[in-house]
Amino acid sequence: MNGQDYYIPAAAMAVSLVCKLPALRAHWRDPLQRSVCALLVLATAVFTFAAPPTIEAVNCWTGIPNFSAPLVYCLMTAFSASCLVLMFNWRGGPAQEIRRTSVRWIMGYSVVIVAIVVFFLLGEASVERLRDFDTYYANTPYVRLMIVAYLVAHSVAAATMVAMCWRWSVQVRGWLRAGLVIIVSGYSISLTYDATKLSAVGARWLGHDLDVLSTYVAPPLASAAALVSAVGFVLPLVCQRVSDSWQTWTTYRRLGALWREVSSTAPSGSPCVRMSWWSPAEIRVIQRESDIHDGFLRLGPRFDRRHRDSAYERARAAGADEETARAVADAAMVAAAVRTQSAAPGGTADCGTDGERVLLTADGPRDLVRISDALRHSPVVAAARRRAAPAGG
Repeated sequence: MNGQDYYIPAAAMAVSLVCKLPALRAHWRDPLQRSVCALLVLATAVFTFAAPPTIEAVNCWTGIPNFSAPLVYCLMTAFSASCLVLMFNWRGGPAQEIRRTSVRWIMGYSVVIVAIVVFFLLGEASVERLRDFDTYYANTPYVRLMIVAYLVAHSVAAATMVAMCWRWSVQVRGWLRAGLVIIVSGYSISLTYDATKLSAVGARWLGHDLDVLSTYVAPPLASAAALVSAVGFVLPLVCQRVSDSWQTWTTYRRLGALWREVSSTAPSGSPCVRMSWWSPAEIRVIQRESDIHDGFLRLGPRFDRRHRDSAYERARAAGADEETARAVADAAMVAAAVRTQSAAPGGTADCGTDGERVLLTADGPRDLVRISDALRHSPVVAAARRRAAPAGG
């Protein structure tokens, strides 16, 4: 693998980090936000400093042959710990338990990082190796312990992630489950990376040569594992956000029939709130709900309980369930009131408490959407609208 095979994923991680910084600044006390940003920082650093051109440059800048080896191993160990901490915070649970578990893993991997540094200082690695450090120094005293330490730490983290995510995936559904299964796949590839590295190192211990596994097979596995795992972490967040946005726009669109129905009774010249094209869908839905409730207030004097009760009985007789029948009844009363208002805008009608009842019945966007759908599709509502015209004449 050449430098760009490392720098491209490093750049992708850096861009993701920049995108997450506003959320971190707004919620810097949130352990999950801090964990995500820490993971992105360490992932960017691992890919950057593991690239052969960077390895050579760091060795040259420090004047120490193979200085990059313990640096990259320490970064990989810290990255392994950050993955575990992120997963604990993402899964949730009692805050103190999450904190205790996270601290234990951080302390354990901090010991491994210290051991890596100490073994490198005690060992002798004077010949610079940019691509085959692990196998070249597999039999060197202390240095081989450093190699084993980082590989074992990485394997433990990968195995823990696989077990944890798999257990969690059988308990959830939807995009979260899909993301967890992908994470399991990514860390399974990481275990394959560890197996190839350990096989090559073990072969050296036994006097054999399987350096090709460490030099040419393991690096692509590491990149693939990082890519697949990153997709697993990102997929539930992105897809859930897209799904929520789609649901919000669907609600906005489905409220259109009811909104247009009640807005037709607004006095000419009344102020109208205009939304900019970049306004979020959530704001648009709130504004549309507000306009609908304002319309209910205007139509209150025209609401007639008889239209509502008659429509409810017709809907139930047609086989509608309770919620649907209530929505049809409310829609019929609204449609009749609008028709009456249009036929005699200056007249009066019997006033009841049905206007208040509609407001209480239509509690939230879900009920309003049902009423709006009934306005569009229910034959009972259409019949109520037709019958109301002569009554208002």
